[in-house]
Amino acid sequence: MAGARCWTLAATLAVAAPLAAAQHAGRSASRAPRTPWGDPDLQGTYSNGNAYTTPLERPDELRGRRLEDITGPELAAIRRAQLDQVIAALPGGRVRGPDAWWVQNLHVEASAQAWLVIDPPDGRIPPLTPEGAARARAAGRARSSFLGGPFDGPEDLSLLDRCISRSIPGSMIPVMYGNTYEIVQAPGYVVITYEIIHEARVVPLDRRPHAGARIRQHMGDARGWWEGDTLVIETTNFTAEAAYRGANPETLRVVERFSRAGPDRLSWTATIDDPRTWTRPWTIGMSLAAERDRVMPYECHEGNYGLRNILSAARAEERRR
Repeated sequence: MAGARCWTLAATLAVAAPLAAAQHAGRSASRAPRTPWGDPDLQGTYSNGNAYTTPLERPDELRGRRLEDITGPELAAIRRAQLDQVIAALPGGRVRGPDAWWVQNLHVEASAQAWLVIDPPDGRIPPLTPEGAARARAAGRARSSFLGGPFDGPEDLSLLDRCISRSIPGSMIPVMYGNTYEIVQAPGYVVITYEIIHEARVVPLDRRPHAGARIRQHMGDARGWWEGDTLVIETTNFTAEAAYRGANPETLRVVERFSRAGPDRLSWTATIDDPRTWTRPWTIGMSLAAERDRVMPYECHEGNYGLRNILSAARAEERRR
């Protein structure tokens, strides 16, 4: 029991502050599992589905509170209230399904935190720079198959709607289902597979330089290394379409940190740094729980009837003119 309490405390500290994961890793090197070639062993299948409906920023009604102070029954009640708010806001409201489905399948009351931004300490995304604000005004409201429009072509729908990408760190932000991730390691490489869109990142660990600035990818260009028992992954070279929250793809840098926070749990943080979009870097973090099953295939295009029907209806309308 003492060991379990120690792991639980380490998990809380790792999510509560950006530097805690690395500090904990340095203290616990003797008990962290290793691969046959000596690297810290993070391999396995993990999920953060119980963090669905967790707001990115600290809600206004919790102003002045700290993440580490909201625990136990109070946290469970807050998480259930957040789930109710999300259900009520969905298109069609509660007619989308019985309340019991959400409660039984998402288990949001078991999540470890009331919001995701862990730095700045106030839990709020830093202000936009003047350039970032101008870019946001020009982009307008985000559009998806659930809201926005008009949709004059496939390019007017999001990359997720088109089964292309959720990018980084978007692929780690929980959604309604499919919040499962698999980590596989080999000497000199780490591979992370994401259930939704079924993207896989092959991350070299040899400190090689990033690809040239003209090479852009929706998932960016990832480079990793170990800091003690913590896996650090720096990603740059995003496309404009995939840059997180409308960031500048030329200057956006996302630094993730993965470390063990217990025998069946990982701590994950991502620091978003773009001086041309926000006035300071900011960090989100959450916990990942081990799963028994492997990541299932996400056959997005086979079931993507929404996009096909939107386009076929538009073509039919054009033929009538």
